[in-house]
Amino acid sequence: MPMALFDWKSGNSGPVLHGPGVILRAPRALDYHPWADLREASRDYLQPWEPAWGEDDLSRAAFKRRLSIYDREMELGTAYPFFVIDEATGALTGAITLSNIRRGVAETGTLGYWIGRPYAGEGRGTAAVETLLDFAFDNLMLHRVEAACVPHNHASKRVLEKAGFRHEGTAKAYLKINGVWADHLLFAVLESDLGGRGLPESTL
Repeated sequence: MPMALFDWKSGNSGPVLHGPGVILRAPRALDYHPWADLREASRDYLQPWEPAWGEDDLSRAAFKRRLSIYDREMELGTAYPFFVIDEATGALTGAITLSNIRRGVAETGTLGYWIGRPYAGEGRGTAAVETLLDFAFDNLMLHRVEAACVPHNHASKRVLEKAGFRHEGTAKAYLKINGVWADHLLFAVLESDLGGRGLPESTL
């Protein structure tokens, strides 16, 4: 797996991760229009795999609320949200989050991501997942990262498997997806599964 290069920014802007063809960085206020446009263009593509969208889901106010939550979670160290940026063009192509980070006896986090319809099938999801795993294991020093997807989301299943995740079982009615409680395949990857590559080199 390629090693992620990263640099730490000041305040709550979070780390910036550099992977193969992608840059992962925290969402910013100026991202509202690219984010809303991409989500709207991908609505039919994404909704089958996500919680039901609220009526104001793509509004500026909703985006501002998201940023406030993201800032708080990063302050607490319980989640690290990133937008997936195309390294060559600077275009916003999706998002990935390491959330529900538990320390102590667990040292575990949960991974979730989406890629917009115009960029699907181009390997960006796999690159983003691999880059975030480097950060999770080599910088946050987690022991385990978990993920889940509905059984018929074959594209997401392939991304997880390519990144080293192993199928551990099925959870019945695990999450409410698009308004319906849905079974999910449960996946996980351990730091030891990926060989412990050591700390990535800083770009600073």
